[in-house]
Amino acid sequence: MSDADAAAMEASLIAAADAGIDIRHSLFERFFAAYPARRASFISVDAASRRMTDETLQMMFGLAQGEGWVWPLVAELVFTHRNYGALPIAKYDAFIDMTVEELGLAAGPAWTAACASAWQHNADVLKAMIRRARAEWASAMPAGAPQIA
Repeated sequence: MSDADAAAMEASLIAAADAGIDIRHSLFERFFAAYPARRASFISVDAASRRMTDETLQMMFGLAQGEGWVWPLVAELVFTHRNYGALPIAKYDAFIDMTVEELGLAAGPAWTAACASAWQHNADVLKAMIRRARAEWASAMPAGAPQIA
């Protein structure tokens, strides 16, 4: 948690919004290009892309602000994602990294080295939380836990 990280991250979010760029479109184009079979998992790409993009950004920003709600949300999302079959951890990682990269493109000049570092640090923390949640669900509910791949 760092006030400087949160401030840099917020500035990039504002810059992307001021530019009128909704990163979910390019983010999901990239994600489906990398993982075309995942498209079939989505009943409504429009609805899911809004939610997934917002949640991913909010969780990373929440981590930078030291928000306590991030861990329960991560744990819940990891558990509910079991409905989509075994999701390799690499797909979680890729989605998070692609989110940061697309935000960087949208933020333009507001995307400084400090900003990129702050987002990447919190992306890495989020990835670690996802791994922790998967391991905890596997331990608590071996038969119903998300598959760890």
